[in-house]
Amino acid sequence: MFSLLVLAAGAAAQVASPITDAHLNSTVLPGSTSTNASSNSSTFCRPSSSVLRYDSGVYGPQLEEYHYYYDQWPIGLAISSTGRFFVSYTRGDYRYTLGETVNKTAERAYPSLDLNLPVSRLNTSFNGIAFGSDNSSAFISVQALYITPQTSSRPETLWVLDTGRPTVHDAQGAPSMPYAQPGGPKLVAISLSNDTIYQTFTFPATVHYPDSYLNDLRFDLRSNLSGTTGQGIAYLVDSSNEGRPGFIMVDLGSGKSWRRLEQDPSVLRVQQDVPTYFGNPFYFRQLGSPVTWQKEGLDGIQLSPDGLRMYYSPLTSNTLYSVPTSNLRVPPSEPLAEVWAHSNVSDWGQRGGNANGFEGDSSGRIYQLMPSQNAIYAFDPQVGETRPFLRDPRILWPDGATVGADGYIYININQLPFQPDWNNGTDYRVHPGAVLRAKLPDGATKITTLY
Repeated sequence: MFSLLVLAAGAAAQVASPITDAHLNSTVLPGSTSTNASSNSSTFCRPSSSVLRYDSGVYGPQLEEYHYYYDQWPIGLAISSTGRFFVSYTRGDYRYTLGETVNKTAERAYPSLDLNLPVSRLNTSFNGIAFGSDNSSAFISVQALYITPQTSSRPETLWVLDTGRPTVHDAQGAPSMPYAQPGGPKLVAISLSNDTIYQTFTFPATVHYPDSYLNDLRFDLRSNLSGTTGQGIAYLVDSSNEGRPGFIMVDLGSGKSWRRLEQDPSVLRVQQDVPTYFGNPFYFRQLGSPVTWQKEGLDGIQLSPDGLRMYYSPLTSNTLYSVPTSNLRVPPSEPLAEVWAHSNVSDWGQRGGNANGFEGDSSGRIYQLMPSQNAIYAFDPQVGETRPFLRDPRILWPDGATVGADGYIYININQLPFQPDWNNGTDYRVHPGAVLRAKLPDGATKITTLY
């Protein structure tokens, strides 16, 4: 999944945004249900007078428009075994940061509006330095969601990853992100049987730094895992674009947490990376700051169905990596833990572009969200190759995906490169945002072997 990336305030950039109304005309009309790209998008429209081969912009299984966002723009999503659909929204000035859909075009605050911290209480300052709230009992700015099924010791659970770092804007509209305080960044477990919080994990300052950014999460709840107390483990992403990305692990029995592969070359951003979005070279243009490049490191992660390997990639890298999860679980008391983990990182080669969030299925495929291709690629560990899965002009920045028990992959579409914080303060997004879904191949479904 992608986080809002914020740069230090500086001189206002004098370069105009590369995204204009003309570019918006090449995107999909809201509400279109056709899978024929030539009827949806001028980007892939075949000139009627030409006999040349052309790019239709489409391949893969039928893509359905499952939900529309007409209010807040989404980030994370998760779907329960009964079809309940949950959404997160990073803040900002949004009224709530965690929601549940109520119909095809609307959402409501979840579990309640009271548990979504009011905008007026999202941040504070000390000696002129901005900090996010240290509130550990209400949601500040939720980035990612994940649902684990009911087990003998846990109900079906919605896991909520709160960054504790809302975005704020000054009087001129320039964005910045306050530093985190202990207590604000947290991992929260909500029982879907009664919609109540039953567990909250916070982090010491030696694990979650002030400039850390919690981005994604995966779980292995089996009792026989090495390096744990027998109640499972959470694997979290710190994608900080301010310098120290890496993995954070949480022992769900003891509550202890630790870091691994911090600033390893495999988790670092690629310097001066210039991707292409919607046919345009992309540079980072924020009001009040000079033009620069995207700076996010470690982003997408996915566990193999046997839980033995973690696949991952920085956002600005074209390369897929993996590491044995046993290396991530070695306690920090082992002085060689970091050396062993680095030595066991595997490089699976390039995939054909930058990838945002990851998701996986019961067959072992690793689905990689490819914003520069308007596509989803699938890495097959059995053959060691990345293959095409799904492409469509409506995939205007796939920001998060989840696999349901129904065998569908659900994808959040939020037009992120059109947002004002990347375009010198001008918002080029066009409602609605969307959730798209497609059937997985070969009868694959949600991974259940880790619970």
